Parts: sequence; structure tokens; C-alpha cells
Amino acid sequence: MVPQPILHLTLLSLIISLTTLSLVDAADPTFGFTPLGLSSSSNLQIQKPYDVAVNERYSFSNGVHRFWVYSTDKPHMQGSNTKPRTEIRIAGYDYTSGVWQFQGFFYVPSGTSGVCIQQVFGGVTSATTSQTRVYGGSLTHYQSPTLEPNIYNRWIRFNVIHDVGANNVKIFLNGEDNPRYNGPGRGASTHYFKFGVYAQDGASNYMESRWRDIQIFKK
Repeated sequence: MVPQPILHLTLLSLIISLTTLSLVDAADPTFGFTPLGLSSSSNLQIQKPYDVAVNERYSFSNGVHRFWVYSTDKPHMQGSNTKPRTEIRIAGYDYTSGVWQFQGFFYVPSGTSGVCIQQVFGGVTSATTSQTRVYGGSLTHYQSPTLEPNIYNRWIRFNVIHDVGANNVKIFLNGEDNPRYNGPGRGASTHYFKFGVYAQDGASNYMESRWRDIQIFKK
């Protein structure tokens, strides 16, 4: 028979371990969400300058999506007045209600600036509800606030949660408990997620981002 003090200590250790594990799981931005399947053929639609081939602005190797574009490139559609981009548009999961989440790991090489690397498309007051951009090595929500400085040349986990009914956007980095951005969206519309490189004002001549382990979640 196990002595009572030892049994009590063993049970206490087990309770502490389970509680700690539960707290760690609950703190993750994806806790309580259901992952949705992604197919490269049906859910990942590449948008790139209309006059170049896909492999001139995009590659996929060893699980990494690499996007690049030049500030002098054409838009993604002939006749469009939008700026140059090479992006993936998540198709098949357009939404008008509910709570949705995008997760991925991104890498931005030195020199890339004036570019949007991820967006929640759709809004009432503008074309997007959220844009995550890079300016001079800092990650920003639109032009401000700054989410993280000195992001060049390192992999960063990125989660954005969009609650349509609450008109709320939260952005988390590296699985942290507290969001780097927690604020209003730009109105209900038909929404979807995009990631890659999309030139903004003050864009560098060459822009690049890399993404891996993309997932979509719904609550």
C-alpha cells in the first residue's frame, strides 16, 4: 500500500500538471476553434501580375510558399488600377458571419517594405477589414499600430481572428496569450483571407514574403 503522504503528493503533482497543460492549451489562439481542410488545387488561388507566368513570381518548395513582386509590375488583372501583387486567395471558405481564424508562419527578408503580407478581405468602409503590413522592418496593422519591430529574416507565427458579429479583429504573434492588435473591423461583408505580397504606398522596388503551415479555423 502507498503511504498517504506520498499518495497525496502524487495526486497533487498530477492535478498541477493537468491544470498547467489545460492553461497552456487554452491560451493558444486556436483553442476552441475547429480546423478546416485546405487543398492546394481548390482552396489556394494564386494572383500575380497578369503578364508573367506563375513561376516568375511564386514558388512552393519543402512546404514553403515564396512570393515576390516588383513595384513596377503590372496589376493582377488587365485594366485594374490596383498595385502589384503576388498573393494566394483562400477560396472555398468565403464567409459573411461567424468567427474565423487564419494561421501561418511568415518570413520577410531584409529590404522588403511598404507591402501588405496578409489581409482579411471585405469591408464596408474599405476593401479590407484587416491588413498586416511591413514598413522598414516593422510589422504593422495597416500603417499603425506597430505589432512587432525588427521582423526581418526570422520566422514568426501569425494568427488573426475575425469575429464578424462583434466587428472585431485580433492579431496574435508567436502564440502569445495577449493579442498585439485588438480592435474594430471595417464592417460586415463577404470576407476571405489572403497572404503573400501586395504593394502599398512607399513600396520597395523588390518585395518578398514566405509562408508555411497555413491553416484556417472556424468557431
